[in-house]
Amino acid sequence: MQDFLQANMNAFLPLRDVVFNTLRQAILTGELKPGERLMEIHLANQLGVSRTPIREAIHMLELEGLVTMMPRRGAVVSQITEKGIKDVLEIRRALDVLCVELACERISPEELDKLKEACDTFASCVGTGDVKLIAQVDVELHDIIVKATGNEKLIQLVNNLSEQMYRYRFEYIKDSTQHDQLVEEHRIIYQSLLNKDKETAAKAAKLHIDNQEDVILHRIRLDVKNIQ
Repeated sequence: MQDFLQANMNAFLPLRDVVFNTLRQAILTGELKPGERLMEIHLANQLGVSRTPIREAIHMLELEGLVTMMPRRGAVVSQITEKGIKDVLEIRRALDVLCVELACERISPEELDKLKEACDTFASCVGTGDVKLIAQVDVELHDIIVKATGNEKLIQLVNNLSEQMYRYRFEYIKDSTQHDQLVEEHRIIYQSLLNKDKETAAKAAKLHIDNQEDVILHRIRLDVKNIQ
């Protein structure tokens, strides 16, 4: 976490924002786990800053819903809940279907080449076991499709939701048993766009999200059962 902070130090960016981005990244990638307490003194010592930017960053994270203030416990990393997952993925499912349908009509040959390359890169990355790298490549792959719609408002909506979606995507990608399925789903989506086959593209995009929801919900229920 400290390495991320040092790498993102910017003379023009308030320290509070640098700390916010560092803690946010740690939460999204699971370095700071759901239910974990965010103790100001400990974080200040770990990151080499005063408590003030820590306190300000925690407040910003609370506004994003990534941190919850608990009585007698203070700030804790918000839990990943079934309701939260279903709400986010319900919207993302509809947007992804719209994106592939529009991309079928509008994607350029250059963008198709980039998408094919991204699919190949993703397939090679899953063998590394580097979850952060796999998640990053997955985001880049989907961004090509979203940008191919040419709809600025849609792009903005998806980008805003992606901030919340990343945490769930990361949980999904951590399950290595799903990697081959992901590679195949990406291949089908690419082939559908290449063939301008809206129906197949829409079904594949919906299945892509359905599978994520099933796996993440299973993981949550298993965690709850283990705690009990």
